[in-house]
Amino acid sequence: MTDRFPPGTRVRTFPHDPPHHTRLPRYARGKRGVIVEPEGPDELPDISAQGRGDAPVEQIYAVRFEARDLWGEGDHHVVLDLWESYLEEDRADER
Repeated sequence: MTDRFPPGTRVRTFPHDPPHHTRLPRYARGKRGVIVEPEGPDELPDISAQGRGDAPVEQIYAVRFEARDLWGEGDHHVVLDLWESYLEEDRADER
């Protein structure tokens, strides 16, 4: 499995609100962060929690967020482990 996002890549989480289980916390949806490192592959819990046997295996990434970007205040970082399908490259600087 190849890593789609190398460390240092700026990413944004998807702002979706699915009608089922997801491991993407509501407070981190639609937020910008930076890839710290890949943490290895695992089944996508959004599918496996539904009792289906077809959950894809995806890379999990440690993603660092500024606390103030998540909650509007704070001068520290928060690191979340997120599956690849929750992320897209943030190309905001290229516009």
